[in-house]
Amino acid sequence: MAASKSVVLQLYKAMLKEALQFPGYNFRMYALRRIRDSFRQNMSETDQSKVKLLIQYGEENLSIMRRQTVIGKLYSAEKLVIEKKHKQDPRERAVAYKSVNRN
Repeated sequence: MAASKSVVLQLYKAMLKEALQFPGYNFRMYALRRIRDSFRQNMSETDQSKVKLLIQYGEENLSIMRRQTVIGKLYSAEKLVIEKKHKQDPRERAVAYKSVNRN
Protein backbone atom coordinates (compact mmCIF):
# COMPACT_ATOMS: atom_id res chain seq x y z
CA MET A 1 0.00 0.00 0.00
CA ALA A 2 2.81 2.42 0.86
CA ALA A 3 4.45 1.82 -2.52
CA SER A 4 1.26 2.59 -4.42
CA LYS A 5 0.66 5.66 -2.24
CA SER A 6 4.06 7.08 -3.15
CA VAL A 7 3.48 6.25 -6.83
CA VAL A 8 0.12 8.02 -6.75
CA LEU A 9 1.65 11.03 -5.03
CA GLN A 10 4.48 11.22 -7.59
CA LEU A 11 1.95 10.95 -10.42
CA TYR A 12 -0.18 13.70 -8.87
CA LYS A 13 2.79 16.05 -8.51
CA ALA A 14 4.01 15.30 -12.04
CA MET A 15 0.56 15.98 -13.50
CA LEU A 16 0.21 19.27 -11.62
CA LYS A 17 3.68 20.33 -12.72
CA GLU A 18 2.92 19.47 -16.32
CA ALA A 19 -0.44 21.26 -16.20
CA LEU A 20 1.38 24.46 -15.25
CA GLN A 21 3.35 24.20 -18.50
CA PHE A 22 0.29 24.79 -20.70
CA PRO A 23 0.76 28.16 -22.40
CA GLY A 24 -2.98 28.86 -22.60
CA TYR A 25 -4.66 30.11 -19.43
CA ASN A 26 -7.94 28.26 -20.04
CA PHE A 27 -6.22 24.94 -20.76
CA ARG A 28 -3.97 25.37 -17.74
CA MET A 29 -6.81 26.12 -15.33
CA TYR A 30 -8.98 23.32 -16.75
CA ALA A 31 -6.16 20.79 -16.41
CA LEU A 32 -5.42 21.81 -12.81
CA ARG A 33 -9.09 21.65 -11.85
CA ARG A 34 -9.59 18.30 -13.59
CA ILE A 35 -6.51 16.73 -11.98
CA ARG A 36 -7.49 17.85 -8.49
CA ASP A 37 -11.08 16.72 -8.92
CA SER A 38 -10.10 13.30 -10.29
CA PHE A 39 -7.63 12.59 -7.52
CA ARG A 40 -10.08 13.72 -4.84
CA GLN A 41 -12.82 11.57 -6.35
CA ASN A 42 -10.66 8.44 -6.23
CA MET A 43 -8.87 9.20 -2.95
CA SER A 44 -10.81 6.59 -0.98
CA GLU A 45 -10.24 3.76 -3.47
CA THR A 46 -8.81 0.71 -1.69
CA ASP A 47 -9.09 -2.03 -4.31
CA GLN A 48 -5.50 -2.61 -5.53
CA SER A 49 -6.52 -3.69 -9.04
CA LYS A 50 -8.63 -0.53 -9.42
CA VAL A 51 -5.76 1.60 -8.08
CA LYS A 52 -3.39 0.07 -10.63
CA LEU A 53 -5.84 0.82 -13.44
CA LEU A 54 -6.22 4.40 -12.24
CA ILE A 55 -2.44 4.83 -12.07
CA GLN A 56 -2.10 3.47 -15.60
CA TYR A 57 -4.85 5.82 -16.79
CA GLY A 58 -3.10 8.75 -15.08
CA GLU A 59 0.24 7.90 -16.68
CA GLU A 60 -1.40 7.77 -20.11
CA ASN A 61 -2.95 11.18 -19.48
CA LEU A 62 0.39 12.53 -18.29
CA SER A 63 2.02 11.53 -21.57
CA ILE A 64 -0.85 13.17 -23.48
CA MET A 65 -0.39 16.35 -21.44
CA ARG A 66 3.33 16.37 -22.21
CA ARG A 67 2.63 16.13 -25.94
CA GLN A 68 -0.01 18.84 -25.76
CA THR A 69 2.25 21.26 -23.89
CA VAL A 70 4.92 20.87 -26.57
CA ILE A 71 2.35 21.49 -29.31
CA GLY A 72 0.91 24.43 -27.37
CA LYS A 73 4.32 26.03 -27.07
CA LEU A 74 4.84 25.73 -30.82
CA TYR A 75 1.65 27.69 -31.50
CA SER A 76 1.46 30.06 -28.57
CA ALA A 77 -0.78 33.10 -28.63
CA GLU A 78 -0.82 36.40 -26.81
CA LYS A 79 -1.55 36.22 -23.10
CA LEU A 80 -5.05 36.99 -21.90
CA VAL A 81 -5.80 40.10 -19.87
CA ILE A 82 -6.20 38.00 -16.74
CA GLU A 83 -2.65 36.64 -17.15
CA LYS A 84 -0.88 39.95 -17.71
CA LYS A 85 1.00 41.56 -14.89
CA HIS A 86 -0.85 44.45 -13.34
CA LYS A 87 2.18 46.15 -11.89
CA GLN A 88 3.81 48.45 -14.34
CA ASP A 89 7.14 50.18 -14.11
CA PRO A 90 6.57 53.89 -13.26
CA ARG A 91 8.65 54.94 -16.25
CA GLU A 92 6.44 52.86 -18.57
CA ARG A 93 3.35 54.42 -17.03
CA ALA A 94 4.77 57.92 -17.60
CA VAL A 95 5.54 57.15 -21.25
CA ALA A 96 2.06 55.72 -21.77
CA TYR A 97 0.50 58.76 -20.07
CA LYS A 98 2.45 61.20 -22.22
CA SER A 99 1.56 59.40 -25.45
CA VAL A 100 -2.16 59.35 -24.58
CA ASN A 101 -2.31 63.02 -23.50
CA ARG A 102 -0.42 64.53 -26.43
CA ASN A 103 -3.54 65.46 -28.34
